[in-house]
Amino acid sequence: MNTALHMVWNPSEGIDLGFFMIRYYSLMFVIAFGLGWYIMKQIFVREGESVEKLDSLFIWSVLATLIGARLGHVFFYDWEYFRNNIAEIFLPFRFSPKFEFTGYQGLASHGAAISVIVAMYYFSKKILKRPLLWILDRIVIPVSSGAVFVRLGNFFNSEIIGKQTDSVFGIRFLHDQFNPSEAVNATQIPNPKAAYSAIANDPKFFSLLEQVPAKHPTQLYEAFCYIFVFALLFFLYWKTNIRQKSGFLFGLFLVLLFVVRFIVEFVKESQGGFENELGIFSTGQWLSIPFIIVGIYFMIRANNIPRDL
Repeated sequence: MNTALHMVWNPSEGIDLGFFMIRYYSLMFVIAFGLGWYIMKQIFVREGESVEKLDSLFIWSVLATLIGARLGHVFFYDWEYFRNNIAEIFLPFRFSPKFEFTGYQGLASHGAAISVIVAMYYFSKKILKRPLLWILDRIVIPVSSGAVFVRLGNFFNSEIIGKQTDSVFGIRFLHDQFNPSEAVNATQIPNPKAAYSAIANDPKFFSLLEQVPAKHPTQLYEAFCYIFVFALLFFLYWKTNIRQKSGFLFGLFLVLLFVVRFIVEFVKESQGGFENELGIFSTGQWLSIPFIIVGIYFMIRANNIPRDL
């Protein structure tokens, strides 16, 4: 492997304010939800809908996204572990083999998609007093923009990485190859941040750097594609009358987003789940197929779906 060919990705944890650390992953979520709120405000104003309802929509969306994404990871990707560690589904701690703070590691976009749809059903009936597809056709615009920042957050976290590659697109994810304790042990530098920096920049540790394979930055592939998904939905809503076709934008969102996900999965490392039992496709691809089918259905039936659905 030509180590000079590929970029070494050794990100810091975030922005250190001295008294507080703003982690990039968390920052990307804040930007995603903040931008989403702003976009929905513009939509509500255009549609003559009360902006006061945005607060409830924001809370419902945030909770649905986080809870659904968490449960999606638990049930779709790692149930074998969590069925024996039920408390860890809800708590950011690991109790075995030793107690440690882990945060909420593992969020699945398929679970988030299901949860947001369910939440929007109740929101549309209890608060908005409009048809379900009305809110779904509109909320997919900020959701698609948010997907860009979520994947950028994954990139900063060096997670959801692609398979090994010799192409010029490959990136050497230092934190994926060595966890903090491994970096410290390999360099004998007690500070993990300094240890990672030494591996990346000190010629003395070049042999360690050579162990880091170049892999597809699948997070960036998805983020790049989602920009176009957002741009298309945004254009169709604001510049055409397609929004009047109940369910079309929602269906188009499902098709575009999950087709992107399906394609990128071909170069993505396995995330676990049930793919070994079914074969052919990855877990992410199998989970994407129903969403694509449902999306096609709504696009085809857009002119015929009752306005009150």
